Amino acid sequence: MKQPTLGNPKNTIAVLQKYNFVFQKKFGQNFLIDPHVLDKIIRAAQIGKDDVVLEIGPGIGTMTQYLACAAKKVIAVEIDRALIPILEDTLSGYDNVRIINEDVLKVDIAKLAEEENGGNPIKVVANLPYYITTPIIMGLFENHVPMKSITVMVQREVADRMQAGPGTKDYGALSLAVRYYANPYIVANVPPNCFMPRPKVGSAVIRLERYEKPPVEVKDEKLMFRLIRASFNQRRKTLANGLKNSQELDFEKEVIEEAILQLGKGASVRGEALTLEQFAALSNALAESAWPRHS
Repeated sequence: MKQPTLGNPKNTIAVLQKYNFVFQKKFGQNFLIDPHVLDKIIRAAQIGKDDVVLEIGPGIGTMTQYLACAAKKVIAVEIDRALIPILEDTLSGYDNVRIINEDVLKVDIAKLAEEENGGNPIKVVANLPYYITTPIIMGLFENHVPMKSITVMVQREVADRMQAGPGTKDYGALSLAVRYYANPYIVANVPPNCFMPRPKVGSAVIRLERYEKPPVEVKDEKLMFRLIRASFNQRRKTLANGLKNSQELDFEKEVIEEAILQLGKGASVRGEALTLEQFAALSNALAESAWPRHS
């Protein structure tokens, strides 16, 4: 199997020129050109010879080459059709890579894991554009895709939000959702000069280690996430007012206030002060009360 060549900026430029490739702003394309960062990602993702890896957004195949050398098989899902002939070229020396030209949000990843890995957990690695980070990560979790971990390059502020705790400015619905499904930790900060073209902001590699089962017990997962969304949609409002004003919920005012009191919190508490455990308790209390007229 060939050794990776694309971590080198000169080689990346040569490939882009050969194909007259034009960067697509709509796909948020920034290609990684730093071998040290690539090595760090492979190490952080703990890729071994028994692993099947799903790579989202392989670009010109830079990280794909590194993954192919480390893993049993790599499935690379790329939305931009213009990159497919480039990938077929840069990955021609690797016989354990499958390229899929598709929007990953439309791919049945659980079915893919079944086909490629007998339904055993896969590992996900990605360099995600800012605008699509949350839908992709939440889609992987909510669809209960069998996976051990997600190791992703994201905008630094998104990584901060994923691991933020209660009472901080970065804490929000994404922090809670990630903590429900996984243990997050930031592996490395990555400055703009590690990419081509250079993004305007710093990035970070974050690893989300999937829990075998969530750290809290909740009767109705969907209800808990509705409560979380409602409480952060209007951050300045009290938790009680946020839940009462939500279009997604249909609980009586008194029922909401009683459930908040059961948490041992005052009427003026805001959603951003609650931990995941408290949101689970609130959700369970409301699920036991007069369940909304239309769930």
